[in-house]
Amino acid sequence: MVNFIPPKCMNIPIAENGLLEKMPPITLDEMQGVRLMKDRIDCKFVAPASLFRCLLEDIAPCFKIQVNGGKRTALYQTQYLDTPGLAMFVMHHNGKLNRQKVRIRSYVESNVSFLEIKNKDNRGRTSKTRVPAQLSHIRSIADLGSNNIYFLNEHAAFDTGSLEPALSNRFYRITLVNNDEAERVTIDLNLSFLNHRTGNETQVDNLMILELKQAGRQHSRFRDALCRLRIKPHPFSKYCMGSVLTNPHLKYNCFKNKWISINKIIH
Repeated sequence: MVNFIPPKCMNIPIAENGLLEKMPPITLDEMQGVRLMKDRIDCKFVAPASLFRCLLEDIAPCFKIQVNGGKRTALYQTQYLDTPGLAMFVMHHNGKLNRQKVRIRSYVESNVSFLEIKNKDNRGRTSKTRVPAQLSHIRSIADLGSNNIYFLNEHAAFDTGSLEPALSNRFYRITLVNNDEAERVTIDLNLSFLNHRTGNETQVDNLMILELKQAGRQHSRFRDALCRLRIKPHPFSKYCMGSVLTNPHLKYNCFKNKWISINKIIH
């Protein structure tokens, strides 16, 4: 296991009045039809975690909450792989529209991991391909085993042999789906990062990352609620921002203004 800062318990105001427990549940199996993994439009938003209560009270009548093992929040852990020159980070920093991320995504409480390749094209559409992984974290690409290496050779845009661990993160996620099951929403809180190159780690409190995932551009009750709270779209890459926060040697000109604006939002 990676030596993370012990994750804090879910620190969200809404937990006090049990609104999450009052929302109608949807199981993992029922979510299969609305995962929108292969071809979707994503839009991210950043807000202070103090707005969590107001947001949930607004959208609760229109959404179901994903429940797994009786839990309505889930602890996620991700390890990102990159080249020695951090080519994937640089592509994102330079604004390249066709870009890719390679990661191991783990659902900590379920002890389930997947090796994932996430692509974003020049139309702003996101697609994700994944296969089961035996390990939640690796020390070198050889740890993945032959099946996972074959998957990377088939789908990664980079030389598989050059990939190595770059950054890990942990966060709590709440997953919602609207009553029409046409859109999915994720709410991420309590982020922590560990940089495998520098050994630096940090935790970001009072930050709420929201993501709306839709098959196409359509009316969204979730977006309406965000507008009422004056929460605007704001790009946020956990990999890129986590890298900038934990590696002082990185070029981050294009992310500097983003981080300044995020600090203004959460403080």
